[in-house]
Amino acid sequence: MADHQTTLFVNTDGGARGNPGPSAIGVVFTMADQEVFTHSRFLGDATNNVAEYQALIDALEKIPPFLTEHNATSHITIRMDSELVVKQLAGIYRIKEPHLQTLAASVRSHLQALSIPYNITHVLRAQNKRADQLVNLALDNPSPSHVSTTHQSTESEGA
Repeated sequence: MADHQTTLFVNTDGGARGNPGPSAIGVVFTMADQEVFTHSRFLGDATNNVAEYQALIDALEKIPPFLTEHNATSHITIRMDSELVVKQLAGIYRIKEPHLQTLAASVRSHLQALSIPYNITHVLRAQNKRADQLVNLALDNPSPSHVSTTHQSTESEGA
């Protein structure tokens, strides 16, 4: 199993108020129990499932530049509270909707491009609170141009 100190934990969440309705995403990266990166954005009208997939896609797009800066990362654990998306990506559930098939194909393409081992796991909502908080912040600021990204350096970066 990967060392907790060198594992990048990626929590993602997507949500919609109404289904479909105004939607947003939240992404949180943590290493060694320290939040090192957050990202959220308002999507516009979408379903909850679309928002969940889009949150994962956004996270996967942010991982390669993060890994360039944090080359000590040896493993990625992606945590989502969408059991549906996790099981669809694992092939346990079929993806019936064509637009979700397209999003899932994008996820798979991004995953294949990762340079280090990863796993995707389902977590309870209580274990995904920070990503959910970012979703709600983006929903409360529903501008199509609203994107919030923060990056905090880790203690080891300067060492």
